[in-house]
Amino acid sequence: MSEQSSPPDVRPLADINQVIHAPARLMILAYLYVVESVDYVFLMRITGLTWGNLSTHLTKLEEAGYIEITKGYRGKKPHTTIRLSNQGRVAFQQYKQSLQKVLDDLPD
Repeated sequence: MSEQSSPPDVRPLADINQVIHAPARLMILAYLYVVESVDYVFLMRITGLTWGNLSTHLTKLEEAGYIEITKGYRGKKPHTTIRLSNQGRVAFQQYKQSLQKVLDDLPD
């Protein structure tokens, strides 16, 4: 970095949404952002998370109001569907913008 250029402002990183920023939750929300809804088992397979680990992260996202979980049955088998809530979509878009701003401000 030359003396004339100012350092990038990375302070917005301190304000980044920590619920979303955790790698597993970021992976879950990034996937939900591009689909209408997803089956629990499929989400477990695509993320590579264990049943318990996925459940823990989904609980945190649901408590934040970012996802909606619907439990039901397909025939006699339990079936759980997860979708991004409107609040979650807005939060994810804000997260993307905040992170992109920090990255764009970094020198090449």
